[in-house]
Amino acid sequence: MSLLRWTSKSTRTIAEEVARRGHQIDASTVGRCLHDLGYSLQANVKTKEGPQSASRDEQFRYINRLVKGYIKTGDPVISVDTKKKELVGEFRNPGQTWRPHGDPVEVHVHDFPHLGRGKAVPYGAYDIARNRAVVNVGISHDTAEFAIESIRRWWRLDGRRLYRTARRLLICADSGGSNGPKLRAWKLGLQTLADEITMPITVCHYPPGTSKWNKIEHRLFSFISLNWRGRPLVNYETVVNLIGATKTRTGLRVKAVLDTGTYAKGLTVEDQALRDVQLRRHTFHPDWNYTIESLTS
Repeated sequence: MSLLRWTSKSTRTIAEEVARRGHQIDASTVGRCLHDLGYSLQANVKTKEGPQSASRDEQFRYINRLVKGYIKTGDPVISVDTKKKELVGEFRNPGQTWRPHGDPVEVHVHDFPHLGRGKAVPYGAYDIARNRAVVNVGISHDTAEFAIESIRRWWRLDGRRLYRTARRLLICADSGGSNGPKLRAWKLGLQTLADEITMPITVCHYPPGTSKWNKIEHRLFSFISLNWRGRPLVNYETVVNLIGATKTRTGLRVKAVLDTGTYAKGLTVEDQALRDVQLRRHTFHPDWNYTIESLTS
């Protein structure tokens, strides 16, 4: 065997390599031979998740117990995350939509950012018990400050109306991004929010590498992608309207708002400010599970 990696070659290239070795064969015959040998064209399959935490399953069980407990007492449980950032402008959006025959929407050939209006940063707060969501569409950076503001908007638009007698709030979040457990600004912002809504906020983080199990991913974001498939996100109004129009047969309802605020990256939180946060870590995996007590309750 030579150093040639046959599996990385097209049938035409394989035929040419074989011909150089004195065996005349065409590309279609190579294809049939490969099929006879049990080969076929296959795409990559995402199966390798990498190293997993030893407490992964226990954390899922812990989150499940807390969620059931909160729902039983009528207290809100929200799943939060940032959807993939989207270029805003006349850019191709994957998928197809019904239009008159031969009249597709024309978009830019290249997805160069300078051809558009910027990026949309949709941060969602999904109410697990009521199958409702509020999506805050930012135009700046995905920071902890932006994440806190997005949750605040959920509370003002939906939470305080639907949970008038609530005594506590549970947030289920990933372990990375703008709501990561190691971010000082995230915890400081939670303290401010807890004081505003006058109730403690408990946060449970999904183990690293398990974001696809976050309920907001498959109960909200997937349906938003289905709803706007094939439609260019030509401006921010279109983004907000398409997100807000997302519905499902199981009753999903979504509110979408535009956040024109500017959120700076790299803000520093001093040690004293962090010490003032009323943080109570849980006994089980305290890095992933903690409660911020309200100073005004």
